[in-house]
Amino acid sequence: MNTNKSEKFHAKTQTEDNVCTVFLSGELDLSVAPDFRLVMEPLVGDTGLDLVINLKELKYIDSTGIGILLSILKARHGMDVKFSVEEVPPQIQKLFDMTGIAKFFAPQENSH
Repeated sequence: MNTNKSEKFHAKTQTEDNVCTVFLSGELDLSVAPDFRLVMEPLVGDTGLDLVINLKELKYIDSTGIGILLSILKARHGMDVKFSVEEVPPQIQKLFDMTGIAKFFAPQENSH
């Protein structure tokens, strides 16, 4: 077991029926933020797609990762297009709840 190396971050996209889901795994922190931004940049501005981020396999997120999620939320809200975060692991949900941002990532049922 390698304890001094963080779990490698990975983002995989899947588009189906005008919904783009981004599956995140590993650890989303400052060191991989540029990689995550690179994946998300073209997707955030695509108003023809609903955007979903799936955190089922995410082990850790720091304030930088949360900041990126919030900036995506703000951009998508400004364009009036759907954005949600799904399958949030308990340890990350707890962090979202403690910081008061959980309510912003809930699926938007009444949109469109």
